[in-house]
Amino acid sequence: MKLYLTIIFIVLKSALGFCQEADFSIDKAVHKFPKTIEGKVLEYYFVITNNGDIPLIIYDYTVECSCTKVILPLKPIAPGQSYRMKLTFDTKGKYYLQDRAISLQDNTRKGSHALRVKVNVIPHNE
Repeated sequence: MKLYLTIIFIVLKSALGFCQEADFSIDKAVHKFPKTIEGKVLEYYFVITNNGDIPLIIYDYTVECSCTKVILPLKPIAPGQSYRMKLTFDTKGKYYLQDRAISLQDNTRKGSHALRVKVNVIPHNE
């Protein structure tokens, strides 16, 4: 009987282990910069928190143009920990309303998360 209960316990415990996953949360998924004169490089830090049970790995990102860059974490984000992810947006050659989407690829169940930055760029000669 003890052996039977031990086997059930081991099976249940291993099944629960398969349910563990990283859980991505962000302080603010959309950031709007104030009006900016063309030519400036803007910076913003998104705060990403892992609310899951295993380390969160953000392994890649895609953006609409090379004017937007993200600095990904060099190591996994431990459960309960946060990471300040730096984003830069170069306004050189950009005019008026700019709306940039950033897609982060990660190891969560969803597999990716979207961020967005917006700015109204005033042409340098106006």
